[in-house]
Amino acid sequence: MSAVVVRTPAKVNLALMVGPLRTDGFHELASVYQAVGLYDEVAATLAPPGEFTVRVSGREAGKVPLDNGNLAIRAARLLADHAGVDAGVAIDITKGIPVAGGMAGGSSDAAAALVACDALWGTKTDRNTLLGLAARLGSDVPFCLLGGTAIGAGHGEIVTPALARGTYEWVFALDGEGMSTPAVYARLDRIRDDLAVLPPRIPEPMMAALASGSATELGATLVNDLQPAALRIRPRLGQVLDAGRDYGAIGAVVSGSGPTCAFLARDHVHAVDLAARLAGTGLCASVRRATGPVPGARVVES
Repeated sequence: MSAVVVRTPAKVNLALMVGPLRTDGFHELASVYQAVGLYDEVAATLAPPGEFTVRVSGREAGKVPLDNGNLAIRAARLLADHAGVDAGVAIDITKGIPVAGGMAGGSSDAAAALVACDALWGTKTDRNTLLGLAARLGSDVPFCLLGGTAIGAGHGEIVTPALARGTYEWVFALDGEGMSTPAVYARLDRIRDDLAVLPPRIPEPMMAALASGSATELGATLVNDLQPAALRIRPRLGQVLDAGRDYGAIGAVVSGSGPTCAFLARDHVHAVDLAARLAGTGLCASVRRATGPVPGARVVES
């Protein structure tokens, strides 16, 4: 085949528990991820051997790097090196996931590039090997391959599917300006400077809520240890969270390192109403609705 298109979802952290800083520079994490129906499309086309290029279009395309800082390019190179193939690829990314929004847009593109290039080059890499390569690219990349609802350990790269039922209606309030993940972690470290930081653990009530499929129970357990740091850096996010709660959201949390605020709605009708009300506040740049969980990066055309 000469071209492959992969559809890849955004993620929201239902729980993000941040433990102590490790000697390798990462924090020990315990996370519950859910893939949601906001998507990027990544198209991979054969190129001359050794030629790796990327183009980006769609929402916030100008904020995405086009050099080796692009995770999709790094993913393609990593797979080519691992498989020992003399290959090249032209990658075209159509953005639908917020950029630098705490929803794993770059990581999802990297996962999509692994899937697309594996199909394009016929390297037939098994799933576990792809997950291992994904872990070398970033903490969220393995989950973006897996999708669904999953538990993350290590620095987030060790993922296992969670026992979860039900479908959930989400509303996302997007900020007009991205946020640096390292800056948010650094602020958290300063906040905790004089505190004893314990190893992170997934809240048991959250796992019980997921097993039951109750949106109301799940909304009450949403938690993010990075949220206080994100609010210190960008205090207006607190107003957004308060507005969502005032409009009846059954759960409200900063997604990942921010600045996107995630709200869990009771049902589809409530999600439509909540999105309209949030859009009318003028507190956020835009509002998106999505359902979760959804599958991870998948080939949709070849």
